[in-house]
Amino acid sequence: MAHLRELDPAASPLDYFGYELRRKREEAGLTQRELGAVVFCTGSLVGQIETTQKVPTREFAERVDAALGTDGSFSRLVGLVLRCQLPTWFQAFADMESKAAYVSTYQAQMIYGLLQTEAYARAVLATGVRDRLDELVAARMERQRILTREHPPLAWIVLDEAALHRPIGGREVMREQLAHLLSASGHKWVRIQVLPFEAGEHASLIGSFTALRFDDHPELVYTEDMISGHMTANPETVREAALRYAHLQASALSVEDSAALITRVMEERYGHETGPDERAVA
Repeated sequence: MAHLRELDPAASPLDYFGYELRRKREEAGLTQRELGAVVFCTGSLVGQIETTQKVPTREFAERVDAALGTDGSFSRLVGLVLRCQLPTWFQAFADMESKAAYVSTYQAQMIYGLLQTEAYARAVLATGVRDRLDELVAARMERQRILTREHPPLAWIVLDEAALHRPIGGREVMREQLAHLLSASGHKWVRIQVLPFEAGEHASLIGSFTALRFDDHPELVYTEDMISGHMTANPETVREAALRYAHLQASALSVEDSAALITRVMEERYGHETGPDERAVA
C-alpha cells in the first residue's frame, strides 16, 4: 500500500484544501481515479492536489463541489489558496485592491494586471520565476474576479502608449490583449485612457503607481521597484499622487479617443499579415 503523505490542515490554505479534498473524497467512497473521471482530470492530478504538489484552479474547485456535493466550500476556499500563490510582498496589496471602491492607476510599461489576458500575463510572468508559472498565472486570473463581482470597484486606468506598442508575447497575444481592453472599456465601471507619445514630458516620468480608495479606510498609494512593492497611506504621498494623476488624466486622450487609438494600434501593428495573393485595404 502506497504511503499517504499526512497534511497539517493548519499549515496553509493549500494544505487545508488538500486535506479536505482527501477527506471528502474518501467520505464519498471514491478513489482518486474515480473522482478524476467525474471532474474531467486524471487521478494523478487529484493526488497531486491532495498532497499540495499542485495548486487547484477555480474550475477544478467548482467541479469538485458539484461532484462531492460540498455546497461551494472548495470554490470559496480556492480564492484564498490562489491569493497565497502571489509573491509575499504583493499579497497585502492584492488584499487591499480587492476591498477598494475605486482603483486608479498609471501604467508606464505594460497593461495593468486586472486587465491582462491569460496569455499576456503568462508572457509577463515568465520573465521572472518560471518554476511556479502556472500558479502565478492562476493567481493573477483569480485576482481579476473583483471586476466581475456584483459590486465591482470603479477602475480608472491610464496607460502609456508604450504599453500598446511593446509586443509582449508576440503578435497574436497582443492583438487578443488589445481586443480585451476594448471589451473591458465597454463596462461602466472600467475607464481606460491612453497617454499618447505626443504628450511628451508628463507628471509621472518616474514610473507607474496605483491609488486605492475605500469607503471606510484611508486612501493608499502603491508603487513597485525591481525587488518588491511599497504601500503607504502617508497623507503627503497620497496628495502628491492625486495631483500627479490629475495631470496625467488631463494630458491623456479622452476615453473615446483612447479606444480609437487602441483599435488603430491593434489593427495596424498586430493585424494579421497579408498573404502573397492578398492586398491590404487602406
